[in-house]
Amino acid sequence: MKTKKSVLEYVKKHKISNIQLWFTDILGNLKCCVITDDELEATLDHGKGFDGSSVTGYAEAEESDILAMPDVSTFRLVPWESEKEPVARMICDILTPEGEPYAGCPRNALKRNLAKAKKMGYEFYVGPELEYFYFKRKDKPEILDEGSYFDLVPNDVANNLRKETVKMLEDMGIYVETSHHEVAPSQHEIDLKYLEALSMADTVMAYKMIVKEVAQRRGYHATFMPKPLFGANGSGMHTHQSLFQGKRNAFFDKRDKYHLSDVAKYFIAGQLRYAREICSITAQWVNSYKRLVPGYEAPVYISWARKNRTALIRVPVYRPGNEHATRAELRSPDPACNPYLAFSVMLAAGLEGISNKFKLSDPVEPNIYKMEMEERERKGLKALPVNLFEAIKETEKSKLVRDALGEHIFTRFLHNKMREWDEHRIQVTSHEIKKYLPIL
Repeated sequence: MKTKKSVLEYVKKHKISNIQLWFTDILGNLKCCVITDDELEATLDHGKGFDGSSVTGYAEAEESDILAMPDVSTFRLVPWESEKEPVARMICDILTPEGEPYAGCPRNALKRNLAKAKKMGYEFYVGPELEYFYFKRKDKPEILDEGSYFDLVPNDVANNLRKETVKMLEDMGIYVETSHHEVAPSQHEIDLKYLEALSMADTVMAYKMIVKEVAQRRGYHATFMPKPLFGANGSGMHTHQSLFQGKRNAFFDKRDKYHLSDVAKYFIAGQLRYAREICSITAQWVNSYKRLVPGYEAPVYISWARKNRTALIRVPVYRPGNEHATRAELRSPDPACNPYLAFSVMLAAGLEGISNKFKLSDPVEPNIYKMEMEERERKGLKALPVNLFEAIKETEKSKLVRDALGEHIFTRFLHNKMREWDEHRIQVTSHEIKKYLPIL
């Protein structure tokens, strides 16, 4: 669907009486209101008004009237709702009553950053790998299997869940490249074909909804919580990135020993320089920093490499010398982030590197976890923040993040994150009770 007319004709022809309007709050929670087919034409013309003061990070009570404006290009049937009668959905941009982009809309923030990239001559493509866990129930992390990476487990319930999920993703027009068991018990991954960043952010929201919907329908619970199991790998959202100029991959240079262009090197250098400042956006929860620890294939130290998975940014070499396969994989994001904001700051950091021609350091190929502290210091390797509070403090002083997100999202996001940290730090955990109660 590309026009208002084609949407109206399709809805009438297929007798679709319910249309869901999707959007996200600043934390990346999916929101939805449903309109009837009778309301569709007016909504496409003028948007659907709602109370923004009731949505996290949106308007205050005195400025609460805002509009959800459907993007007709995102019109899709909702497969899990369409078993008895067809239900459609469209993703919305949030506007002011005057029809201007609303400052608190994460999708608009990504659009602004993509417009900046386009002005510089680039399109931003991303291919995130979203890992997640299946559990038997939602109030306790009780695993379904003891499988590991790429395992085919006999009588595998999760394998059937994945197959059903892939089918539903494809029914919604989402192209799936592969699916498999991940490293940790009961951990899984479904990989999507790379897309332009706005389309991919929309797709990520649908992907997470479908994974959860399929699991719940079969009596299980799927979670994108970054670190639900102690002593096991957490779930990442390793994000493969590239800039294109038309059909040409701007990251590729066949003459370079790494097959990386100067543009790619500047882009990677920018993300390395601003890695600490953007971390509270790409890893936005208290629990995110339980994943970013040594020993579980998650990055801790700010460096880049080709084959080394302990580095923050990796340049995969599965197909060396292949232009369209040349990309930079940022490994710090997790799947619980808001993809619109995460892609925004990732792009902003990379573009800053290009604009200022930041020099890229040498790759670090040895396992960084096994290095002595003196060697890491000699190589100048800094670490990512160790907890959400440290990440917040880094972001608070970041002009880059403030400009990328806009003042509205920047201040309200950080305010929400500080509240989360304060709530967390006053908790008395079961670990503390077990460790300290008997001896203190």
